[in-house]
Amino acid sequence: MEVREGLKYSKSHEWIKEEEDGVLIGLTDYAQSELGDLVFVNLPEEGEPLVLGEPFADVESVKAVSDVYAPVSGVVSSINEALLDAPESINDAPYDAWLVRVKDVTEEEELLTPEAYEEFVESES
Repeated sequence: MEVREGLKYSKSHEWIKEEEDGVLIGLTDYAQSELGDLVFVNLPEEGEPLVLGEPFADVESVKAVSDVYAPVSGVVSSINEALLDAPESINDAPYDAWLVRVKDVTEEEELLTPEAYEEFVESES
């Protein structure tokens, strides 16, 4: 399992990268490996609100459909449209294949450092 310095992690296996104008959200390496080969991604529309802890997208693998939960509250400022045609890029490079960019972040869950996330995953297995 790979984690990246400079990112924060949620206990529902999303990564968060802080930027000047908001945050990027994607799926962790652990999440994509557990899901298996992704074949479809359903993303929200630009301008839609994200509510902390609520599902905002879903991903479909050859195994099942899984919800993606919002690690922050805010407004979707853009989506990664490339994923709509190539959901497998999440499997290939999970830390490059962001799902949404979120602005106006009002709250975020207790996010984990890379080290704390690794410990959390190990305690779950």
